[in-house]
This record gives sequence, structure tokens and C-alpha cells, in this order.
Amino acid sequence: MAFELRDLRGVGPRLESALSQLGIYTVQDILFHLPFRYEDRTCIQPIGSLYPGARAQVEGEIEHAAIVRGRRSMLVVLLADGTGRITLRFFHFRAAQKKQFSRGTRLRCFGEVRAGYQGLEIIHPSYKRIMRKEDEAVPDRLTPVYPSTEGLGQASWLSLTDQSLVHLQNSDLQLEELLPEDLRDDLRMPSLATALNYIHRPPADADVAALLERRHPAQQRLALEELLAHNLSMQQLHRRQRAFKAPIMADVPDLEPAFLRRLPFRLTGAQQRVVAEIQRDLAQPHPMQRLVQGDVGSGKTVVAAMAALRAIGNGYQAAIMAPTELLAEQHLRSFSEWLGPLEIEPTWLSSKVAGKARRAALESIECGAPLVIGTHALMQEGVRFGRLGLAVVDVQHRFGVHQRLALLDNAGSESLHAHQLIMTATPIPRTLAMTAYAGLETSVIDELPPGRKPVITAAISNERRNEVIERVAKACAEGRQAYWVCTLIEESDAVQAQAAEDVARELQAGLADVTVGLVHG
Repeated sequence: MAFELRDLRGVGPRLESALSQLGIYTVQDILFHLPFRYEDRTCIQPIGSLYPGARAQVEGEIEHAAIVRGRRSMLVVLLADGTGRITLRFFHFRAAQKKQFSRGTRLRCFGEVRAGYQGLEIIHPSYKRIMRKEDEAVPDRLTPVYPSTEGLGQASWLSLTDQSLVHLQNSDLQLEELLPEDLRDDLRMPSLATALNYIHRPPADADVAALLERRHPAQQRLALEELLAHNLSMQQLHRRQRAFKAPIMADVPDLEPAFLRRLPFRLTGAQQRVVAEIQRDLAQPHPMQRLVQGDVGSGKTVVAAMAALRAIGNGYQAAIMAPTELLAEQHLRSFSEWLGPLEIEPTWLSSKVAGKARRAALESIECGAPLVIGTHALMQEGVRFGRLGLAVVDVQHRFGVHQRLALLDNAGSESLHAHQLIMTATPIPRTLAMTAYAGLETSVIDELPPGRKPVITAAISNERRNEVIERVAKACAEGRQAYWVCTLIEESDAVQAQAAEDVARELQAGLADVTVGLVHG
């Protein structure tokens, strides 16, 4: 039996419109709209035991509440429970809301604890006033939190999923079971209906740690199905691409050796291996679809240049596409320097190229300019390649599959399809690459050129923040620079992260002898 959203209690035109913004049109869609986290509201933590980064539920009495005026007005509430005090901040509030926070009112609230100027604070906590004895009971199970949109609160999600689960449990709603029973038994995974019930409403005795870490069998069962569907669709796309004919590119005995002789360095063993893999692909009658992964500085660009020379030497065009103007311009400089002596001049196209310059670039591309470098502009309507043989896409995760294919759609009217070379600096374990990029062969440049120092990446707890600031001070004292990148420009209740303006003030206060510059868009 099919159920529409209007069959659920409380769903009218406004709620239906809000759900459609999330791609939800049926009751089945609601069941597959899963919680993105769980909040443990089964206990109340003493305020004195809290620390920055913790998600906690606290209860105490209001000592003070006031609306603070400034560049951005906020409602500030001071809560105490005998073990400590914490500040609650509300950026979006009604004047009448302040009346709820009268001195002595008992309040229970939940949110993420962060370090503030005057101690610990929670930005826009969820809360309720404790007015009666029955208000004091805490939930006996985890509380799911759903991805949402404006006008659609968590209370609505709980109601919608409650009703949808009732239909599922009563067998009013039939879900197609895609994983065979014997496979589920071997993997000790539940049925689809059981998994959805568990994920939406974990029982009181649920394995809390497993759910919070997303390793519960119910979650893994849905993850397996999603990854399997993704893998099969990517393989189908891969087979469809391999069915096309592509230009067979032979060795270019003069051009490639001349290029290598002019380089001020020798290719590493890893670069030579990856170049050989690409050249074998280019010699096949079907389109190459190869992902090249290598750290920043490992030499992916020169590998792409070798591939471009193979295409150009065989009479085809090579297109180099990067997601940002800055990165595309870096490629333009590198390729101009390397290939200029070989009388190969790149044609440049970005969204900033306009007027006569744009018309000249488009005409040159359509007439067969051997090397084209640009941004997303290469995918735009009006760009037609005369004889595209190779498309190189840098920083692949900034482009979707359909965007990469859009570049090939501009490849001209020939029946042959261009080869694709995709580059990334993101380390991708082989098993993940096989799953996420089933349509791509993978190559790894796992060797840095001589003299290159490896990039060291470390994750450090916020509790060691002062140590990081000390390291910054030491680096600056040695005449070096440090960059401190923040998610936000200004403080926000939508994202729990420290804003650039706050961090700049904090660092300037903590680094008396260092000039702190604030740069943002």
C-alpha cells in the first residue's frame, strides 16, 4: 500500500513544501532520512565537570538574564547548579522570551560546550523549564537528531518518523529488500525494516557507543546497501564509457624526449611508473579513465604535461581544467614555461575572459588549439573543441561525475571520445578508491622529488590549544609565518565553530609581540 505525505498527521502544504526542499516526497523518503547524530539526554551532568567540545545536558537555576545590545544583539543567560556556572547565548530570540528566564527559574538545556570570554558557554541550546514534578524525568534512550531545513524543527521530525514507523511495523508500508537473506545472515545484519526501526528509535539497552561511532550492524547494513548501489552504478558507468571508441595515441619520439631534456629535474621513479601507466591507457581504443593521487609537491602536474604531449603529438587537443582561477593560472604558468620552448602555447579561458578576448579564445579552441587551460568555463555553453583527445581534471573532488562528463560533451562532433585523467592530492586508501571510484583506474605517486620535505598533518585536541599557540609564537619568533584557518567569519548559532574574528582577538591577546592579520572574503 502506498502512503503519501498528506496521509501523515500534521502534514499540510507548508510542511510538504519544506520537506520537498530536502528531496522528501513520500513516507518511504522519511524512513530513509536518517539521524545524522544522537544526543545522550539520559543523564544530567554537573556544570563543574564540563569541558570545551562536550555535548552535554545540564540543569540549574537562572542567576541572571539580559539582552546585550551591540553590533549583534543577543540574549545572555547565566545558569548555575552549585558545581559551576555556564553562559547560554541566544542570537535569535523574541523579547518575550526573556520573561521565561526570570531569576530562580529551573532550566534544563542541551548543547555543545565551548570556551567563551568569561568561561564556558553554550550557543543556542535546546532547553525546557522545569515547572512540575513530571518535568524532571529524563529520557531512557538516545534522542535522534535529523538533518533539517528552515521551518522544520526536531519535534516535527520525531512526529513524522513516529508515524512512518507505525506504518512500517503494521506492514502497511512494504519496503523492497535488496540484500539476499543468506548474505545478511552471513554478515549478521538485520533486515531493512529492523535496521530502520533501530536507527530511528534506538531501544533503552542500545549500544550507545556503537551508534555514536556509526558502527552498529543496523547502520552498517544500510551503509553496505548504499555503497553496493553506488559501486554498481559506477561500474555500469565505467562499462558504458569503455564501450565508446577513443583515439589510439602512439609514442611521440621527438616531442616527449625534447620535453624531458629541458626539465631542470629528473622524474622520480614513481612519476615514471605513473607516466607509463597513462601511456598504456592512451594506446587503447577505449577512453582512459584514470585517477592519479599524490601529495602536494609529488609532481602530478608534470605527469599531466607528459600525457598532454602524447595527445598533442598525435594531433589531438588536450584540455586542463582546475576548479579555481588561482590553480588554473598556476597551471598556465607551468605549462607555458615547460612547453613554450616546444612552440606549444596554451589557450586560456576562464569566466573573467570576456569580449574580444573570449571570442578569440572560443574560436581558437574550436579551430583545434593544441593545449587549452581553464576553469569551469571550459564546461560552459558555447565552448566547442575541434578535436579533444585528452581532458585533465585537477582537484577532482571539486567536480562531480556529471561535470566531468559535461567537459566531454563539448568535445566536438567526432565519434571518438576523449581520454580522461583526473588528479587529486587527497590520500585515498585503495579499498575506498575501489568503492568510491569504481569507474576509474587508480595510480599513486608515492615518492617525493629529492629535497622535498614531507607534509606533516596532526590532529590535536582543543584542550592543548595553548600548546599550539606557543608553537605559533615560536615559529613567528624565528621569522616564519603561520596561518590559522577558521570555518566562520563571525560568530554563528548555525555552526558550532570558533569564528575568525574571535580567534584573531584571542591570538593578538596571547601573542603580544606578533602582528595578527585578519583576512576573509
